[in-house]
Amino acid sequence: MTNEIRTIFNRIAPVYDQLNDWLSLGQHRIWKEMTVKWSAAKPGDTSLDLCCGSGDLSFRLARRVGRTGQVYGVDFSPQLLEIARKRSQGQYPQSSINWIEADVLDLPFEDNQFDAATMGYGLRNVTDISRSLKELHRVVKTGAKAAILDFHRPSNPQLRAFQQWYLDNLVVPVANSLGLKEEYAYISPSLDRFPGGKELLAIARQVGFAQATHYPIANGMMGVLVITKA
Repeated sequence: MTNEIRTIFNRIAPVYDQLNDWLSLGQHRIWKEMTVKWSAAKPGDTSLDLCCGSGDLSFRLARRVGRTGQVYGVDFSPQLLEIARKRSQGQYPQSSINWIEADVLDLPFEDNQFDAATMGYGLRNVTDISRSLKELHRVVKTGAKAAILDFHRPSNPQLRAFQQWYLDNLVVPVANSLGLKEEYAYISPSLDRFPGGKELLAIARQVGFAQATHYPIANGMMGVLVITKA
């Protein structure tokens, strides 16, 4: 399954940002700012952005940690990492953002390495949510916060129906026009499989996070899980 998902993200890499705009009705930038704020990253911090994609959250983290800080952007798609690298050229000091190709289920970092962490639209696509959060718990320092943004199925039946209509009638046809129908058709089943906020809180506490809060946003169609290591 991991190779299959990697192939999907490699294929959508050239239009990833454009499709995120359509998928989120242009709101993803606001939600990403909120996510970075909830990570509590501050100047001088060493921070981690998992499933970094084309780098949106990594760039926001870089602005927060400043020239004295470090950001590690991790993704398993070499094509998306290449786009992130190109976007960062000329905007950020070469040493401040490190782009790493790796699997979030097996991170190439020491224990207790990071002061803050983010993940945007990645947890829903990992093959083992519990293991992913356990790895995150391992690599962040005591007292560090991680903020995880993702799409959700809203509990309200009308909103759920609207979300499905939007996916079926707007997102997938647009993806189809770009030759990526199959790649974006996976979104709906991935939402069906993804645990709700309460379940995510339980998993986070199970793997060792001392504090966990889930903030539903966009009428429950989106959520940010904020977790703290004791």
